[in-house]
Amino acid sequence: MTHVAAQPVTVAAAPALKGRIRVPGDKSISHRALMLSALAVGESRVEGLLEGEDVLATAAALRAMGATIIKESAAASSGGEQAMGADIARGEDGIWRIHGVGVGGLLQPRAALDMGNSGTSTRLLMGLVASHPITATFTGDASLSARPMKRVIDPLSTMGAEFTASPGGRLPLMVRGLCPAVPIAYTLPVASAQVKSAILLAGLNTPGTTRVIEPVATRDHSERMLTGFGAALSVEEVPEGRIISITGEAELKPQSIVVPGDPSSAAFWLVAASIVPGSELVVENVGMNPTRSGIVTALRLMGADIAELNPRIVGGEPVADLHVRHAALSGIEVPPELAPSMIDEYPALFVAAAFADGSTVARGAEELRVKESDRIAVMKAALEANGVSLTEHEDGLTIHGTGGDAIPGGARIASKLDHRIAMSMVVAGLHARAPVTIDDAAPVRTSFPTFFELLESLGGQVTWN
Repeated sequence: MTHVAAQPVTVAAAPALKGRIRVPGDKSISHRALMLSALAVGESRVEGLLEGEDVLATAAALRAMGATIIKESAAASSGGEQAMGADIARGEDGIWRIHGVGVGGLLQPRAALDMGNSGTSTRLLMGLVASHPITATFTGDASLSARPMKRVIDPLSTMGAEFTASPGGRLPLMVRGLCPAVPIAYTLPVASAQVKSAILLAGLNTPGTTRVIEPVATRDHSERMLTGFGAALSVEEVPEGRIISITGEAELKPQSIVVPGDPSSAAFWLVAASIVPGSELVVENVGMNPTRSGIVTALRLMGADIAELNPRIVGGEPVADLHVRHAALSGIEVPPELAPSMIDEYPALFVAAAFADGSTVARGAEELRVKESDRIAVMKAALEANGVSLTEHEDGLTIHGTGGDAIPGGARIASKLDHRIAMSMVVAGLHARAPVTIDDAAPVRTSFPTFFELLESLGGQVTWN
């Protein structure tokens, strides 16, 4: 992807945040909706797709392997299309149409697949390619190129795919798929929905039954969506955890999908309204899948005032509007078993803890070390620079809160090309005595393109440097 110059931004303390807002579509569901639609026979329709850079990287890669992906618009309906990036048509109304190639029908891409900053795109597409008779090279930005891929390479190699990777099992790497691939039974050594999903996607085009044994439950969007598209998938609860089995050589049926709002994006507003005095927000259409809603549980344990309004099912996923009001937060020991259901939300939780009364101990989250950045070390440095007292552990942080008072602020922090670090520290700056500067807000576009627009609509003071 085209290199984007750093975009520093400074955020000052905000008045009470009041209003109704809607966050972008769920990133995890958006990736999977595109991938499974690309493997279905016929045309699928997706509404509410997250149009951040990560999801657009998935769309571009699938287009490069034969799928037709367009964003519906008045111009498109009359026969015209406007190019988006390299090859995706874009319009105005948020309805995407995907003409799939069928399971087994992916074509050899003519050039390397540039995944930008998206680990989900990379790992899941590696699974798709692994059981197709094609070879694909994956590249990415500096942040993605530092992330480990061995956890996906190992099981996919057992299925017969061949990999040529950079040192440490990192990008750039080349995958040479095997067709027919070999079905496996694989026990996840770490709780990872991405690894689980990569294996299940490889199993789609593999004869026989491929099984993933999951000792600790992770987000189940892949299982829900595979079932919705007609794959033969079963989930069995056993003493060892969950066994997810998929029968290969499937024929997927096209679907009409409505993507709910992303709980990871909602988390920033739940924390912001909780810590900024006088705030009251309704965050509409938030996905409340129990494998994703750990941040709501954790914040409620701290005393957050969060109510679920109008609970409903959208596209097979539980959804609600979340009403959140400013509340006095208390430090807690975050239950480690919540980690798989809120792993991406820990940076926002660390910010909430900085304003709580007493100490918050958040451990059992060593997976944060291998995200877009080392989120434990980077958040420690960012919060400390702004006057927060805390202690770093190998698997988390202990944070000593202000009891609701504003933090000192005043520092310039390094986001390390990590969108969640940048947004979390913007939230921290909303209740700081001196403005907080983030060295680069450009990565926010990977998951939440309208983040700053929403903040300003609520009265937030944003200065682009």
